[in-house]
Amino acid sequence: MNENFINVLNVHLDTLRQYVPIVKRVHGSAHPEFIEVANNFDVINEKVNNGNYDLLTEFNNLNKITNNYKIPMDVCESYAHVYNLLKELDDAYRIDL
Repeated sequence: MNENFINVLNVHLDTLRQYVPIVKRVHGSAHPEFIEVANNFDVINEKVNNGNYDLLTEFNNLNKITNNYKIPMDVCESYAHVYNLLKELDDAYRIDL
């Protein structure tokens, strides 16, 4: 696994663990796609916790679900922040693919 991805992961993982469930609770009914985002993040989190960095499927799913991390117009800064952090992780992951 590339060092850049691990560094970005270490910087953002705790924030994502905190924000994703909150954003899901607040925005999930108006933005059901975020429920799918949260589910994919949960898989990423679980895999990483188990030392598994085979995350291409999850990042491909996130790209599709979020339309390449396009932030909806009617969401809060926390929602936007989650998308930005996930995009940074995705970009860092794909560097060595």
